[in-house]
Amino acid sequence: MDRIIRCITSDGGIMAAAIDSTYLVATAQQIHKTSAVATAALGRLLTGTSIMGSMLKKEGATVTLKINGKGPLGTVVAVADSKGNCRGYVEHPEVELPLKANGKLDVGGAVGNDGILGVIRDFGEGNPYIGQVEIQSGEIAEDITNYYAVSEQIPTVCALGVLVDKTDTRRILAGGMLIQVLPGANPEDTDKLEKNVQKLEPVTSMLAKGMSIEDMCRTALNGFEMEILDEFPVRY
Repeated sequence: MDRIIRCITSDGGIMAAAIDSTYLVATAQQIHKTSAVATAALGRLLTGTSIMGSMLKKEGATVTLKINGKGPLGTVVAVADSKGNCRGYVEHPEVELPLKANGKLDVGGAVGNDGILGVIRDFGEGNPYIGQVEIQSGEIAEDITNYYAVSEQIPTVCALGVLVDKTDTRRILAGGMLIQVLPGANPEDTDKLEKNVQKLEPVTSMLAKGMSIEDMCRTALNGFEMEILDEFPVRY
């Protein structure tokens, strides 16, 4: 079963969350019959939305991410609750694109980069919070990072990965991390975090090596004292 954890440094300056979303993404693939590139795009959005949902502080609250960059996939949507459980869809799940020159799936080309990433947080108390930013790349992780920087002024690093086997697209590995510098963090800690992030391997590489989500957070927060705030299972 997939899990998500949220961690914080001992001085409260940096928060990190990590998720293994392999089964969540595989379930979405089975339900929506997505192609490899559609699986990667929807899987990244589901993974990022799940992490953002787990950061909601109110039981029953939800967060919705909707991205449409005028690419062939059309609109991609994901909705998560406050425990990180997530569902979503992609408008054109059958879309296939050639691999990029580096052999990776062309998620950015499939999503497109001429449009808006919208974020809706609904706390069930009347008007939901709605934010939106222009899409940067369509690769989704970069767009979530940009959303936090522009719309919420929170320095954030978002890393999302979905690995789809080229010979058997039912074989999937998926996960993600979201790291934020909180108010009051000192500049030395921010510099140390930046150096850690620069050395961080892709999420799917870490998972493929057998690293746990705890290992991933410890690697990102190397040199800091880390405390796990909470942990819970997530599902589609």
